[in-house]
Amino acid sequence: MSSRVTGSRGAAHGGVTVRRAVARDAKRLTRLVRGSGAYEGPYAPMVAGYRVGPDYIETHEVFVAVGPDGRVLGFYALILSPPELDLMFVADDAQGVGVGRLLMDDLKSRARAAGLGRVRIVSHPPAEGFYLSVGAERVGTVAANPPAVMWDRPELELPTDEDELGY
Repeated sequence: MSSRVTGSRGAAHGGVTVRRAVARDAKRLTRLVRGSGAYEGPYAPMVAGYRVGPDYIETHEVFVAVGPDGRVLGFYALILSPPELDLMFVADDAQGVGVGRLLMDDLKSRARAAGLGRVRIVSHPPAEGFYLSVGAERVGTVAANPPAVMWDRPELELPTDEDELGY
């Protein structure tokens, strides 16, 4: 993917659109999680057996970025109460062209529409810089919780009000 993707939800951007995930997306989302290059090496056990099931998609706010060819390029899951980004993944070959920013713009818009002023993010350590670049603020650290999570993780909050985001 060589073109940049910009914009917000509802419209096509560089041929990429964001739509609500459906149960039949479950296997594609699971493959995206398990194949993520961000979870190689010491992080691999975190996603080794992870599964995004149809039941998860049907009961949570899950949205996918889809390329013009129908390929799922990334997704996020927003928990409304308490407000938290539960999952966010972008395919390795779709990173750096705006897909993640498109998803975050969509998340902020949907969170605002739901009356949420801020969304908590417990970040994968290598992803912290991305979240900071889209307006999140570091508020603390979530301690490791072995055996599930063997490392401390940055805790951030993402304001959903565009005036607070500073761009």
